[in-house]
Amino acid sequence: MKTFDEFATALESLFDPREAQSIARIVFEDCFNLQRSQFAQVTLNDTQTARLQSIFSALQRNEPLQYILGQADFYGLKFKVDPRVLIPRPETEELVEWVLDTLNTSSFTTSPRILDIGTGSGCIPITLAKKQPRAELWGLDVSAAALALAQENARLNQVQVHWLEADILQEPHWPQHFPNHPAFDIIISNPPYIPEQEQELMPAQVTQFEPHLALFVSDDDPLVFYRQIARFAQQYLRVNGYLFFECNEYNAKAVLALLVETGWKQVELREDLSGKERMVRAVFA
Repeated sequence: MKTFDEFATALESLFDPREAQSIARIVFEDCFNLQRSQFAQVTLNDTQTARLQSIFSALQRNEPLQYILGQADFYGLKFKVDPRVLIPRPETEELVEWVLDTLNTSSFTTSPRILDIGTGSGCIPITLAKKQPRAELWGLDVSAAALALAQENARLNQVQVHWLEADILQEPHWPQHFPNHPAFDIIISNPPYIPEQEQELMPAQVTQFEPHLALFVSDDDPLVFYRQIARFAQQYLRVNGYLFFECNEYNAKAVLALLVETGWKQVELREDLSGKERMVRAVFA
């Protein structure tokens, strides 16, 4: 596999042709710093070929491409990723877009304060800090290992984010971490939402490599994070502040109902570009 076409053809034994082409393009761009117009003219040297074979072998083991390369693209930015954090998804880009639209069309203070709960790689607050330099961003996660990587990503993208290690389910600790309230104009979360019983339905790429702590929730109470974060937000959002959730397409309506039942206003459910119900926004009044 010394050429782009040879690599893409080999990948078709693992992926459908369209995905194989996409993966081959990403590898040649990110690993070898080549432009698409150069792919057909380049023959890789022995060192590059060995690297390509190593990548192919890792893909055969179901390892996600982003972990193999050590980075992921998100909203036009580069983020370091490894098994400490979830790989940023395109659906989360759509959530960020909704937050940015809200920031641009609402009357916030000159420096709106925004908290992302379950921040992982930090892709949400870092992107918002990059696109809205006047905002003050916070990222919270229960995992110290995830926060260490998020800090690296903030340095990589040259933004300032306040990081906090905490378990949002531990309500008695909230005043310790957030002594001042109301504290935020926007609270965002893409929490764990896949019931444990659905693990067997997930691709091996996900279950073998991505952190279960960030993915799965107890079968007994799959909405526990939504309920607790909504409760937290009712204490720490300013009046007319916004709460944003990313959801499982199968529980989005249940999240919407939970917010309506607990007194949130202007609760809106939005589909992603694939037509799946994946995002909810609500106003604290």
